[in-house]
Amino acid sequence: MDHLASFLNRDQVLKTFADHVSPHKVSYYQRFGFDLVMAKREGVFFYDVDGRRFLNAHCNGGVFNMGHRHPLLLQALRDATEQLDIGNHHLISSYRARLAQRIAKTLPGDLDQVIFAVSGGEAIDTALKIARGFTKRPHVISAIGGYHGHTGLAMATGDARYSEPFGPPMPGFQQVPFDDLEALEEALDQQVAAVILETVPATLGITIPTQHYLAGVRDLCDQYGAMMVIDEVQTGLGRTGKLWGIEHFGVVPDILVTGKGLSGGVYPIAATCFRQDLQQLFAPDPFVHISTFGGAEIGCAVTLQLFDLLEDPSFLPQVNQTAEQLKQGLQALQQRFPQMLKEVRQLGMMIGLVLPSEGLGMLMSRALLDQGVFAVYSNNDRRVTQFLLPLIIQPHETEMALQALDAALQALQEPEMLELAALIEQM
Repeated sequence: MDHLASFLNRDQVLKTFADHVSPHKVSYYQRFGFDLVMAKREGVFFYDVDGRRFLNAHCNGGVFNMGHRHPLLLQALRDATEQLDIGNHHLISSYRARLAQRIAKTLPGDLDQVIFAVSGGEAIDTALKIARGFTKRPHVISAIGGYHGHTGLAMATGDARYSEPFGPPMPGFQQVPFDDLEALEEALDQQVAAVILETVPATLGITIPTQHYLAGVRDLCDQYGAMMVIDEVQTGLGRTGKLWGIEHFGVVPDILVTGKGLSGGVYPIAATCFRQDLQQLFAPDPFVHISTFGGAEIGCAVTLQLFDLLEDPSFLPQVNQTAEQLKQGLQALQQRFPQMLKEVRQLGMMIGLVLPSEGLGMLMSRALLDQGVFAVYSNNDRRVTQFLLPLIIQPHETEMALQALDAALQALQEPEMLELAALIEQM
């Protein structure tokens, strides 16, 4: 039986999803006309089951940096299945070793150790376990509005809205405003194990830090003996025009976490990267931390091919050329729609579009969808649309995205859209 072909009826999929996965998600999407169901996907586009084509300007936060179903990554997966499976985490693995070495060669400073995970949240948990275990301190500081995942320690670093439904907060976790060194210094003391930050917080609204901020965080962590943990799950792997976003700021953290794009959109994998002396934590018992599926050997084969693409001499120049094309196009749109497009936040191809209100920010996602572009708002600042195009996008496709954005901005100026935005604000 062809299981894929049997589920190409949208109503059937929505009903089955509501019956067995999440009725509340289906209801939410139907309320806003966002209830599309992915079907065929290729390159920078995907199609829904009704045959409508969408340019992916969200990329699932970087999962699809290389587009959908990149042929070389798919071939690496096919080749791997001829001789590999997930592997056994109890044993030494040549594939995990080779991939860790490959990642380490690209990392800033003295970061050359890698522990693999399945998801970014798991990798964040690992980073905080290392920081707390090595320093023998219990406390962690993160940024208000930042986001590091929905798992245990990762969830504790996020805003209360993500943890309160599941019980009382975990002790020892504190948040301070992002890009505020005074607030951070006030919160730091000898009980803080780690300060964890995204290089550019996506869920906060693609907030670009001032140039001195992350260097100041590094200095404060050194002063108080805390670990600096940088979350590059979204900013890493070329998104900002450099392989690692932190390179823009000349700072080397103690621990760096990557994920999403590491998968190539094909096989889930994430990684916690750190300097060698932190391995002392695992000397008494190297099995104190394990991940059954972390660094699955099939996934390692795919990611090794991904690094061939990332390290191609033409890759980052192309990313930066596209970023410049977007910069110029977005500047023109700001001049054309000054009351609607209030601000453009951009570091390479990591872009946030700031609308005048949360209502309009939320409606922008629908207006773009109507123009054949899939993008979503930042959940902790709904005024901001995350505009994260695939890094492999071609100039004519980039122009298509800008034209769609032009039409969406025009649509948002219509009286009925402004009224709807006001109603959303009151909900």
